[in-house]
Amino acid sequence: MELHISQSAFTVQIRQLEDALGVALFDRSKRRVALTSAAQEVLIPLERLIIDAEAVVSRTRQIAGLRRGAVSLAVLPLVAAQLVPDAIRKFRQQYPGVSVQLNDVPAERLLNAVRKEEVDFGIGTCSRVDRELRSTPLMVDSMCAFLRRAHLLARQESVTLRELLTHPLILIGKGTSVREVLDEALGREKLVANIAYETNYVSTAMGMVRAGLGVAVLPESAANSEDAREIRCLPITRPALSRKIEVIQRKDRSLSPAAQQMLDVLREHAASSAS
Repeated sequence: MELHISQSAFTVQIRQLEDALGVALFDRSKRRVALTSAAQEVLIPLERLIIDAEAVVSRTRQIAGLRRGAVSLAVLPLVAAQLVPDAIRKFRQQYPGVSVQLNDVPAERLLNAVRKEEVDFGIGTCSRVDRELRSTPLMVDSMCAFLRRAHLLARQESVTLRELLTHPLILIGKGTSVREVLDEALGREKLVANIAYETNYVSTAMGMVRAGLGVAVLPESAANSEDAREIRCLPITRPALSRKIEVIQRKDRSLSPAAQQMLDVLREHAASSAS
């Protein structure tokens, strides 16, 4: 076995080890060098330590080289449905040895998952200052009005917030990032919404729009080509409404190589989607 050190340097290291352990490891004579009885007693445990150390080094190199590992992320449901699947597919094609766990959860559960280190990072909104978390921009999701093509407003290219309030509205429930954006705008403009229905899920709101039960205020990313024949998506103006989608991490934690690469792929995919 080649150690890539000189014999004299190796001899010094052995003597230093013997001094540290307080016991002789080798019996030396002019004709031969042999293990002492004390060295023979610790030989098997030492071999195990060497094997374990080599395994640790090998595993660490695999993790650093993205040949193995795991990534866990928490994402707002609509963003998870529209942005993340293609990014995961691309990541897995490049790094098949790294597993990815996706948790699609509401905003508050997302923040708690990041705080408790249940996930590597989150993709969502962080509207309030949090001492434990830091957020960096990923993309902007504009709010739009979704309505049936037979609706009176469907002939317009856009709709103002004030115009919307003259029609029955279908809104996502309180406590969600989508609802917070609308409620803040209504408060600034001193307006009151005509709420017909509140739902927990975007799919339910879209179903109500298809049934002609009102106009839904949802992120632009909720637009689905399958609904294009039945439903129009109009930008909301005066004021324009949008929510910032951010990468949310703990301030005191760095990302693993795999998590950082997954985030880089997500950023690239978000930028290409926006363009």
